[in-house]
Amino acid sequence: MKYRKNANKINKMTHQTITLYRPVGPEELALIAQSGWKKFPPRLPEQPIFYPVMNEEYAIQIARDWNVPASGSGFVTKFAVDKNYLSKFEIQNVGGTIHNELWIMAEELETFNNHIVGDIEVTQKFFSKNQ
Repeated sequence: MKYRKNANKINKMTHQTITLYRPVGPEELALIAQSGWKKFPPRLPEQPIFYPVMNEEYAIQIARDWNVPASGSGFVTKFAVDKNYLSKFEIQNVGGTIHNELWIMAEELETFNNHIVGDIEVTQKFFSKNQ
């Protein structure tokens, strides 16, 4: 038993990750929770790209300013992904200096999910004034 615990500690210590953020609405959050906080749900047919963002400030903007008006609430998720795996994706800037994101094609999402290290966690919650 001790050997197993130590092996896991060593693996976690040597595993390099990058922290990403994803703003989500209540439906996507429920699906993440159903996965045991381990993966993001498959994209819908009209959503060919999965967009994790590079910083919490940008994720907050989207959750607050887009998810709340669209669905009544918005949430910011935070998660770590294997750094070597992420190196194949180019960071895309879609506006100001904080607006950096990755473009993960829908067919790549399951592989992306397999490279998440640890749990997906909620760091911010926003609700409409009517709730």
